[in-house]
Amino acid sequence: MKLLMLGGTEFVGRAITEDALDRGWEVTVFHRGRHAPPSGASAVHGDRTAPGGLDALAEGEWDLVVDTWGGAPTAVRDSARLLRGRAGHYAYVSSRSVYAYPAPAGIGEDGPLVEGSPDAASVAYAEDKRGGELAALDAFGDRALLVRAGLILGPYENVGRLPWWLNRTARGGPVLAPGPRELPLQYIDVRDLARWTLDAAAAGLGGAYNLVSPPGHATMGTFLEACAATTGGAAELRWTDPAVLQDAGVQPWTELPVWVPEGEAYDAMHRGDVSKAVAAGLTCRPVQETVADTWTWLRELGGVAPQRSDRPAPGLDPAREQALLGL
Repeated sequence: MKLLMLGGTEFVGRAITEDALDRGWEVTVFHRGRHAPPSGASAVHGDRTAPGGLDALAEGEWDLVVDTWGGAPTAVRDSARLLRGRAGHYAYVSSRSVYAYPAPAGIGEDGPLVEGSPDAASVAYAEDKRGGELAALDAFGDRALLVRAGLILGPYENVGRLPWWLNRTARGGPVLAPGPRELPLQYIDVRDLARWTLDAAAAGLGGAYNLVSPPGHATMGTFLEACAATTGGAAELRWTDPAVLQDAGVQPWTELPVWVPEGEAYDAMHRGDVSKAVAAGLTCRPVQETVADTWTWLRELGGVAPQRSDRPAPGLDPAREQALLGL
């Protein structure tokens, strides 16, 4: 297989590139030159947001294109149009954010969607991703695979959610753990996303697929306990009633990454229907493996993970945590 990876140097794109190389595929990475792609990939440079930015892709043929773009849909539109006659399949890594909010528990791929346009400038994340989907569909039709990922964790994470919890539990002492402990989580290890995406595209699948773990694959308890155990066991998890946290004004998802209390936002984030992807071969590694491998990677970086410039670094201020714990 010949893969053209649009991106391929950070987080999701890097994991997909590495998976393809492990398969023995011939991989070309198109990127802006800010970070080196994995060893073994060929690189061509360009900026999709600049005039003439796709010139390096004017020639060449590929079996598969994978695109993770999350900005203005016009970048997906222009890339897909340029490549539709020279690529067999186009996989666009989208997001479950494309579902109209509030997305009810158990929503499947046929649920109501936000408005989007392939010709739009950047509007907001959900609308941009939906516009990217439409751009891929317009150019490739049933040869377009839409991978609607939810929360993505694992090595190379550049948003900071799992790295924050790992660094926090590594410091030890009492740790504010948002309850309930049994609260189910849905997420996808970036390597499981990569494997499923390449398998599905190679099999010729098209259309939309929700891609996160099945409900109950992990809980807040198994997630944070894995973090505490992996980082040395010096952390004392203090499970705290979500009502107490909300009354104190603690911001779910940002101050306490991954955690969302039960309600509309929780249903949208952690109660999606993934039966279609499971039927198409989705398997998810244990949460303990995701946590341990991310900790190994993070320690190789000295504990400082890369952070996307367009995303605020998550996490609870230590003094605020101490106050909430009553210490």
